[in-house]
Amino acid sequence: MRSGRSASPAVHAPAARAWMLAEALMLGLASTVHAGFLVSGYAHAAARNAEAVIATVLVLASAETWLRPHHARRAAIFGQGFALLGTLVGLGTIIAGIGPRTVPDLAYHALLLCVLVTGVAWAVRCRPV
Repeated sequence: MRSGRSASPAVHAPAARAWMLAEALMLGLASTVHAGFLVSGYAHAAARNAEAVIATVLVLASAETWLRPHHARRAAIFGQGFALLGTLVGLGTIIAGIGPRTVPDLAYHALLLCVLVTGVAWAVRCRPV
């Protein structure tokens, strides 16, 4: 028997916004580390720029959920999808030996991938509002 509840929940703009802002904060902190501000010895200009761009896209997608809550699902999928793709490119550069290859970088990318995949999966599974 089916319950009266919908099979998939709707995207709630405040939840999508909070999740994406948390992701943007993670990327912003990584960008400042790669700028050499928070921790010395991890400066890497390309990683800094990429993380700053991805964080900006997530902030803009989050703003979209506030400006047009009925587009929250689309904004969450786009913003987090872009971030996921960018993070996979970053991981690819680490594997190829182009990007920074430190244990903290690998651990950070693993954590960020988990957070982004969770966010994208949640947004995709939710029905449009």
